[in-house]
Amino acid sequence: MKIGCHISVGKGLEQAVLRAIELGAESLQVFTKNPRGLRPKKIDYRDATKGVDLLQKHDLTLVCHTPYITNLSTPKPDLQEVTIRSILEDLHIAEAYGAVGAVVHCGKHVGEGEEYGTKRMVETLDLILEQYDGPVKLLLENTAGQGSELGLTIRDLMEIRAATRFPEKIGFCFDTCHAFAAGQWRGETFDDLLEEMERTGYLEHLVAIHFNDSKAPLPAGKTATKKSAKGRLAVKRWPNSW
Repeated sequence: MKIGCHISVGKGLEQAVLRAIELGAESLQVFTKNPRGLRPKKIDYRDATKGVDLLQKHDLTLVCHTPYITNLSTPKPDLQEVTIRSILEDLHIAEAYGAVGAVVHCGKHVGEGEEYGTKRMVETLDLILEQYDGPVKLLLENTAGQGSELGLTIRDLMEIRAATRFPEKIGFCFDTCHAFAAGQWRGETFDDLLEEMERTGYLEHLVAIHFNDSKAPLPAGKTATKKSAKGRLAVKRWPNSW
């Protein structure tokens, strides 16, 4: 396991990697673009190349995170199109950055129901992944259950992955704060959770872990705020085992 943290890429990938080296990190996460927006981002390939060279030289592993505001389950055709376009761009940026994966939040059914939302999410994932053949995996992150969020449980996430036409292109990012707030540890120990991950095959496809604390109690169905949450990133030694 490689331990690291999220670092700003505002001054470019090279500077972000240099900061990770300065901190003694073994891995790092960066946003592909503004996390609260979908404005396209022009890739600085010269900077990206320098950053990737540093990653390789210092044996650092990079994970990217896509914007929060996409919705894989949106029932609106125009918003689905925007989500597809944005995440495709995120995958190409992550590839240019030499990332092993691009984290994406699961969909929200926005009142249409879990069955519809899950079906729509699988449809959107298929439309994205049929257009991307690169090495970067799309990493589905478990949610806290805010509003109409999908993907709260290990079983849910495995069923979504299995229902797509491109399961080999999908991995997972496990967020400890989200799992706690969603009640994943209600009545079970961490060992029980780990056993479920192994039994379902989830662990085999787990690429990154967000080690976050939680302001919200168990199970609150909401995440901690930025001010209250402290985070660390861990990634598998790719492509080896733990």
